[in-house]
Amino acid sequence: MTLTTSRTPSPVSGAASDLFDQSGLQTLAERLVAAARRAGADAADAIAVRHVSQSVEVRDGRVEEAERAEGDDVGLRVLVGQRQAVVSTNDMSGDLIEQLVERAVAMARVAPDDAYVGLADPALLARDFPDLDLLDHHSPSAADLERRAMAAEAAALAVKGVTKSGGASASSGIRGMVLVTSSGFEGAFLRSSHGVSMTAIVGDGTSMERDYDYSSAVHAADLEDPDKVGRTAGERAVARANPRKVATCKAPVVFDPRVAGSLVSHLINAAKGSAIARKTSFLNGRLGERLFNHGVSIIDDPLRRRGLHSQPFDAEGVAVQRRAIVDDGVLTSWLLDCATARELGLTSTGHAHRGVSSSPSPGPYNLHLEAGELSPEALIADIKQGFYVTDLIGVGVNPVTGDYSRGAAGFWIENGERCYPVSEVTIAGHLLEMYKQLTPASDLTFRYGTNAPTLRIEGMTIAGR
Repeated sequence: MTLTTSRTPSPVSGAASDLFDQSGLQTLAERLVAAARRAGADAADAIAVRHVSQSVEVRDGRVEEAERAEGDDVGLRVLVGQRQAVVSTNDMSGDLIEQLVERAVAMARVAPDDAYVGLADPALLARDFPDLDLLDHHSPSAADLERRAMAAEAAALAVKGVTKSGGASASSGIRGMVLVTSSGFEGAFLRSSHGVSMTAIVGDGTSMERDYDYSSAVHAADLEDPDKVGRTAGERAVARANPRKVATCKAPVVFDPRVAGSLVSHLINAAKGSAIARKTSFLNGRLGERLFNHGVSIIDDPLRRRGLHSQPFDAEGVAVQRRAIVDDGVLTSWLLDCATARELGLTSTGHAHRGVSSSPSPGPYNLHLEAGELSPEALIADIKQGFYVTDLIGVGVNPVTGDYSRGAAGFWIENGERCYPVSEVTIAGHLLEMYKQLTPASDLTFRYGTNAPTLRIEGMTIAGR
């Protein structure tokens, strides 16, 4: 059972350095947990989330929108026997906090029994919090963000053939979490973020094509130069001009790194303990099976320094670790929080995520499919006819059956070379068969939350004209 209360949050006061101080949130979380125990809860945990974001969007050399938001939110989960309730608020006044605690306990007492709810086993809790270098203490001004966005747009418009701007943006933010549990766990972290993006357009009317580029980083120093982001967006858009259609056939399909990660995401979503427990996953019953060729491994690494989704513990306080979900082609692990682990008779893998108004559920951190040995050029060198995908459209994936069908655009391959742009194509197959036929290239870079090198899959159905 859940209850959420809200009000318009007032801006976080004080200097920028105050935003990095979570001591007040930790005290609040401790108060909530203590009050819940006094009110009759058998166990409780409290999560406090700080979020600060600012962004600037520009088009045609002018600022179209500038936004800034700051706020703190808190959530309390209480357990009475095998019953639980979750309440949340962004109103930090003392009277409401006491009322929320009383209401949460009352809600838990009438909630249905759930045999799998409960706090994490103390033996699983994180004891050491490694320094992951997740906080950039320099917060850019709105003027800094405007300059980044303007530079990206100008670089794109300078590319010959680009006819107009689809808009550029720059952003920064801070997001952090404090977790306190009645079993004795206390932990906190903050993670900063920076981003810049650009969309470029070529052509006019119904013959317009567009493409984009973006860069995201925890530290501004790791952000790609806005000029490069803009130039890449422009060059990609120009390359897509005057696309052709192709005849329906079966042929190798090659996924560019910026879309290759989606194939990893489909597998990881199916490997979540919640999907396995409900038997709504095409991977059900396949733990320990070989799904890929030898040499293919998929890694989830919450402890990567400056990783976009790194953190030192999960949303239940469980210690996290680098883990091979697929090791040398074999599916070795589900992604488990405590509840799904209990339901499956297993142990949490430290993959619990949680918002202030929800109970924990499993999810990944920093995912990547490890690089292979062939260069991207060597990977496609023997393809006489094939399709190089740079953009995927729509959902088109059935997580229960593994059936795969998505709209795509990219370039046609002839005799080992990318020859001309292609659009209005659908690619189809079955994920288990696709994974068996997957070969990775050597060009892995860490740019996104989920990363993969160029990937080749044999014998997919390509539906064209």
